[in-house]
Amino acid sequence: MAPSSSFIVDRRALRRSFSRAAAQYERCAHLQRRVRSDLLERLQFFCIDPGCVLDLGAASCASTEQLHERFPRARVLGLDVAEGMLRAMPPARWPWQRRTVLRVCADAAALPLRSQCCDLVFSNLMLQWCDRPNLVFGEIARVLRPGGLLLFSTFGPDTLSELRAAWAAADDRSHVSDFIDMHGLGDEIMRAGLAEPVLDVEHHHLHYTDARALMQELRLLGARHVAQDRVRGLIGTRRLARMLDAYERLRQPGGLPATFEVICGAAFAGEGAPRSGRHGGDRPGEFAVPLSALGRPRR
Repeated sequence: MAPSSSFIVDRRALRRSFSRAAAQYERCAHLQRRVRSDLLERLQFFCIDPGCVLDLGAASCASTEQLHERFPRARVLGLDVAEGMLRAMPPARWPWQRRTVLRVCADAAALPLRSQCCDLVFSNLMLQWCDRPNLVFGEIARVLRPGGLLLFSTFGPDTLSELRAAWAAADDRSHVSDFIDMHGLGDEIMRAGLAEPVLDVEHHHLHYTDARALMQELRLLGARHVAQDRVRGLIGTRRLARMLDAYERLRQPGGLPATFEVICGAAFAGEGAPRSGRHGGDRPGEFAVPLSALGRPRR
């Protein structure tokens, strides 16, 4: 399932929200750090020695720094749509430590990069903010060199399903973003000309003291609902009370549940890409990669 045609992101609101959240983002991004660590760990399964790495949706550039540490000889570009996030990157202790690290403020759907300039595109939990993923995958396919690797994570449609259901009990307006599912992502990857897409899904179940605590965390992360048709201004106390009451009925011993469906995937630039003849694992949840792309794990 792809985002509905009515789901259009307000890009200005998106940039403003994440720029405002930059100062406290890393302190609050517990799940984001966990997923980022898992995604970085997956790099050990690919035999690559990139000359240029693009961290797409770099946020405060924590992953950019880690990619620089893993590939010290590569030029690493940290790209994000929110300038405030990029400015939040901590300064290097020594000036020469980041001579090959660059920060770029740009939209993932219109990359200011020449074609076939990157060997690796790494993207952690960014694609869910793109209402036209076909454009993003098209740009990724354009900037990757033949045989180059895309490694990404994003949120799937089960994300915040409890919050979505609670709001649905209060009114019929949009309060939670739409998310593309794994099959839709695979289709868009193939249409963009990328090869050997492999994807898997993991559900993270977090608990909060109440619905307000969940919504406050989302605000601190900059993860506001930024669809153009979102409810603007103050929400009426009655509607808010109905939502809170509906959510409260879902309470578990650990608190109010919040599901986050994380989809991880990999694909290669089509021309010259290694091919194994398989597009995924035999069972849901498996992560399959072409044998020709496997290397010895880093230690």
